[in-house]
Amino acid sequence: MAAPLSLAQHLQRAATENPHADALLHAGKRLSFAQLADISRALAGRLASRRGAIIEAGDSPHLAQHAYACSFQNRPFFPVDRSNAHQEIDQPLTDVALIIASSGSEGKPRAVLLGNAQLDAAAAASNERLPLHPGDRWLNCLPLYHIGGQSILWRCARAGATVLLHDGFDADQVAIDLAAQPVTHISLVPAMLARLLDLGAKPPASLRVALIGGAALSQSLYERAVAADWPLYPSYGMSETAAQFATFDPSDGPWREGMVGRTMPGHDIRVGTDGRLQVRGPQVMRGYLDGSGIDADGWLTTGDLGQIDPSGRLSILGRADDMLISGGRNVHPQEVESCLAGCPGVVDVAVIGRPDPVWGDLIVALVVGPVSPDNLLAHARRHLPSAALPRQIHAVERLPRNATGKLERAALRRLAAEAAP
Repeated sequence: MAAPLSLAQHLQRAATENPHADALLHAGKRLSFAQLADISRALAGRLASRRGAIIEAGDSPHLAQHAYACSFQNRPFFPVDRSNAHQEIDQPLTDVALIIASSGSEGKPRAVLLGNAQLDAAAAASNERLPLHPGDRWLNCLPLYHIGGQSILWRCARAGATVLLHDGFDADQVAIDLAAQPVTHISLVPAMLARLLDLGAKPPASLRVALIGGAALSQSLYERAVAADWPLYPSYGMSETAAQFATFDPSDGPWREGMVGRTMPGHDIRVGTDGRLQVRGPQVMRGYLDGSGIDADGWLTTGDLGQIDPSGRLSILGRADDMLISGGRNVHPQEVESCLAGCPGVVDVAVIGRPDPVWGDLIVALVVGPVSPDNLLAHARRHLPSAALPRQIHAVERLPRNATGKLERAALRRLAAEAAP
């Protein structure tokens, strides 16, 4: 097996093979592969005097430039959002190319250590699965302090493809670029996809892949997007697996909620006795910064509840820590959210449990949209067992989600407590 290459090596190879091709587009500005390599080497020289891991906050162009430059310096790069710019790492790190804070949707984020081996394996597998070719154009509107945004830099450098970089997600601007640019690939979380559909944004004829991840995709949103000709590839991944780890291909047959398809080649998956998905393989992280994460046999136990069908296709059932016990029955919020999302008038929905002496976990629905509580409850009664029915329904203006679209459960609990009678 060939030795893994770094981000800088892939960029340099693209600059040698096709120096004048578009490498990075942002806000009307264009950098060819040769120009991007030169700028990145110059920045790398200015970073040489800094010690240890390079920790940077800033907009997407700033973080992208530092990702390339740190790779030319062979230094660990830790992109952070502006609220975490005070991060410090005072320990030596070996074979680490990228440090990524896990999403932290529940509790404190953890620093994930990824080497060139994991990142290159992930890019190679993604480019083959989707696939991505020289000259293709990937619209990257994901935050670059998360693995989803950083992974696109790797895929495009490896393939000789173009990154069409946005500084975060602005639905109107994404719709404009989809109409004006020959975009072939785009990565979106479900909330972003829903916003584009609400705007009436059309997928261009050039678009081959809309990679959907970061949060659960509901059946109703999937059907709505497919009816509008979006080429959806529901996927599963996390910081700990260098992003995309499993992907459902439209050619795999009918999709059902939670299905994320087959894993990338060379990986093992299994479901533990507690229902949690366990993973092992070339994309799995080196470990967390505190030294934990991987067992002696190379397995990582995730926080996700998984199910593997006889064909080896993976489905994600939700986060294990989110499980509620209502009336003595295990109820996962995702099960209830998926049902309620299909009710007309629901724009967004989240479900949380509140301690209750009768039910154990009293199921509370926080709903965005014009639906009436009576209509929502009637819809739930047609599709859910009694223990899973929401006992309280509260209308809210918006739901707390992080930059990758995940619901922030701690903030939801506060909202539910504030709305309680």
